[in-house]
Amino acid sequence: MKIALIGATGFVGTHVLNELVSRGHQVTAVARNIDKIDAGSELVTAKAADVANSDEVAAAVAGHDAVISTFNAGWTNPNIYHDFIAGAKAIQAGVKQAGVKRFLTVGGAGSLEIEPGLQLVDTPNFPEAYKPGATAARDYLNILKTEADLDWTFLSPAIEMSPAHPGERTGKYRTSLDTPVFDAHHHSRLSVQDTAVAIVDEIEQGNFIRKRFTAAY
Repeated sequence: MKIALIGATGFVGTHVLNELVSRGHQVTAVARNIDKIDAGSELVTAKAADVANSDEVAAAVAGHDAVISTFNAGWTNPNIYHDFIAGAKAIQAGVKQAGVKRFLTVGGAGSLEIEPGLQLVDTPNFPEAYKPGATAARDYLNILKTEADLDWTFLSPAIEMSPAHPGERTGKYRTSLDTPVFDAHHHSRLSVQDTAVAIVDEIEQGNFIRKRFTAAY
């Protein structure tokens, strides 16, 4: 497949790029600063674009079979809520403008339901520092649910998927829709490499069209 990857230099995007290349996909790696993109493979083309500009996004992703967005406005960004919503909406608009139907975006785990009617971000112990970003991802998911033209998928990563739990690639994971996947020790974890596996599997298989899903061990 010919796939455009937005956010190709980020924590998740770097591993998605590696996974796509390992499976032989042709990838246009899109980022604001393409100097960080390892374009050593003949399968990778680097392209600069400002994700906040839907016209630039459209130009970067036109002609592709699918678009994967791992865009993140930055957890330490004081304007993360506004910047995430604005960026995500601009990416969505750019994908539609380009005429690409298949769109997978990576959001947050905060909107997963810990119990019926209670989302993780609304629980008492949810870290205040992460609330603006988690709330932005939740609000964008609600926006995306109204999207009628794209064959979209929204991935909520495992709750503990982070640089603090890098792990390794096993190629194994379990999935759920709106509730977290927990292991026997009540942890929701997945290595970033296996998160990339789940993302590329979904692009290849299309099991969660117009749905949100999550994956963990």
